[in-house]
Amino acid sequence: MNISVIIPAFNEESAIGKVIAEIPRHFVNEIIVVNNNSTDNTQKEAAAAGATVLNESRQGYGASCLTAIKYLKGKDTDIVVFLDGDYSDFPSEMDRLLNPIINEEYDFVLGSRILGSREPGSLPFHSIFGNVLSGLLINFFWRVKYTDLGPFRAIRFNKLLELEMEDPWYGWTVEMQIKAVKHELKIKEVPVSYRKRIGKSKVTGTVKGSFMAGVMILKTIFAQLFKD
Repeated sequence: MNISVIIPAFNEESAIGKVIAEIPRHFVNEIIVVNNNSTDNTQKEAAAAGATVLNESRQGYGASCLTAIKYLKGKDTDIVVFLDGDYSDFPSEMDRLLNPIINEEYDFVLGSRILGSREPGSLPFHSIFGNVLSGLLINFFWRVKYTDLGPFRAIRFNKLLELEMEDPWYGWTVEMQIKAVKHELKIKEVPVSYRKRIGKSKVTGTVKGSFMAGVMILKTIFAQLFKD
């Protein structure tokens, strides 16, 4: 299978090389780093580590992912893996996400930090609370249980295109999870490890960032509800 990895990145020059170095190359055909208006050497470090670097001027996690998806439409891609560029995920655990798709015929596999092992302090309390609240709302409205909205995930590319993803910001992850349910994808959660990121988080590292991300996630949940 042709497998591509998508890594949105904003000012991750200290981490991006480490992330790329730990991606298991026997699985992956191409590593795509989307440089999202970085003011540091993220683009240079990613290219030096062997990644294909795309640039996206619209600020936003989802905007970066959409740019990578557009790029992949012209390629023969079977599976896409998403992970963060801050070295908080463990790229070496990618087989946990890919094997259920390759061997068990799942469509969408989500890496759950809640089910896995976490370094103390790697996932702030407000992030855990937000995950729990979002999971409860999704379970209430769509009758499916998610434990996490984690960024480390894999999905069949043709199924991803069917979802017609739209969110340009931090509602991206929950939009994908809800649409996966609505499109009746075969979904599985697997435990993954999580550690403290390199550098300060642009989202959970500030009160404003955490609040805005929470608002966007809730907005996305209710927007998808009213589309039913």
